[in-house]
Amino acid sequence: MTFRLLGYFGAAALLAVIFAIPASADASSPIGKWRTFDPDTGAPKTVVEITEAGGSLTGTIVELLDNGETTCPKCDGARKNQPLVGMVILWDLTPKGSGWSGGTILRPANGKTANASIELADGGSKLDVTGSRGIGSRTQTWERVE
Repeated sequence: MTFRLLGYFGAAALLAVIFAIPASADASSPIGKWRTFDPDTGAPKTVVEITEAGGSLTGTIVELLDNGETTCPKCDGARKNQPLVGMVILWDLTPKGSGWSGGTILRPANGKTANASIELADGGSKLDVTGSRGIGSRTQTWERVE
């Protein structure tokens, strides 16, 4: 009987450790969900989920947080007038130094793309996302969604 109780407690402890590992591992990786903000007003805009495949990162809109556009009328090509939810807006980021770079980011509000780089901040609870075109760049901070 004692062995069985110890087994239950041991299993519970093991499960606690297993479920705690992803939470601590997330802090060192941009993989996960991030709340974005309108760069002009600062209001919450979307939730973007960053995933990894083949050594590069991709970011897809998974939720809209405002009552703005639901499609991308200003986008070009295959993205034109497509729903924002499910749209890839960040792609081809690869590890470089303490961050990820070499990718592209799309700003659905104006349909324009820019070179992209990202870097974790505040112990992994924030993500500094930089888009650059020519000599100008703009950095926005996204917040991790728990």
